Amino acid sequence: MRHFVTYPLVAHPSNPELVTKQAIVRFATRAEELGFDGMGFTDHPAPSHRWLQAGGHDALDPFVALGVVAAVTERLRLVPNILVLPYRNPFLVAKAAATLDAVSDGRFVLAVATGYQRGEYRALGVDFDERNQLFDESLEVIRSIWTEDEVAYEGLHFTARDQTANPKPGHVPVWIGGNSALSRRRVATSADGWSPFPAPATLAKTAKTPVLESIDDLTPMLDHLWRCVDEAGRDPSTIDISMQALGCAPPGDESFDPEQHLDALGTLAELGVTWTSTGLPGHSLDAALEALERYATTVIAPQRVG
Repeated sequence: MRHFVTYPLVAHPSNPELVTKQAIVRFATRAEELGFDGMGFTDHPAPSHRWLQAGGHDALDPFVALGVVAAVTERLRLVPNILVLPYRNPFLVAKAAATLDAVSDGRFVLAVATGYQRGEYRALGVDFDERNQLFDESLEVIRSIWTEDEVAYEGLHFTARDQTANPKPGHVPVWIGGNSALSRRRVATSADGWSPFPAPATLAKTAKTPVLESIDDLTPMLDHLWRCVDEAGRDPSTIDISMQALGCAPPGDESFDPEQHLDALGTLAELGVTWTSTGLPGHSLDAALEALERYATTVIAPQRVG
């Protein structure tokens, strides 16, 4: 199992220290030294003030921030957590992703989802009710412009005639996030990975997504995914699954229990999960780094030895 970590910009107001080049460089290089396999940033270009005040968090632009990470690391995969695909024109996403993949020597993963914040959609001038159609057309356009010249496409809100964009990347893995059956059907037919997210009942209601807070919740979802994969005639071993150690307190928490994490990760691996992540405290860089090291030494190292 491989491990990635999301940069600990997880609060509002955020600690100004975390929004600096020095902090990102220090965090990324230490994560790589400690054996983490990937790193990501969240995507909130225009969150509502109400959401921020109700427990939301500040964010950096993931493409820009991951460019900094690419420049100071050699091995970390760059995995946004997670890019809201309908927010942007697909040609712009394709160009940013291809550029980041090129300058990182092929380390970028395009991890995308539809998102759930209506206010953010409104602020960006995107129709929330069109999000699924926009998502599907974006994936089609991105794959086309990455592999073909003279791409023609009639989108909901754009017309492309004979477009060509270079450089064209090698194979950029596409992960699709979300807990819905639709997300799993998309993965089975056209993606390289599934990235659901833990969703206790309160969050699930807000995000209008299925509850996912235990392995018992995850198991039937995975059963459905593997059925869809089989129906699509694909090999399950070619599809990555990313999931946290459900029900386990993160390393910055007083109740953090490494053995509980190791047991949970063992169960997840048996279910086909290939990537995992953990939450980190966001009140200071030092606290985040301390938790990062604690997780690496008590969970990642023993898990790899085992």
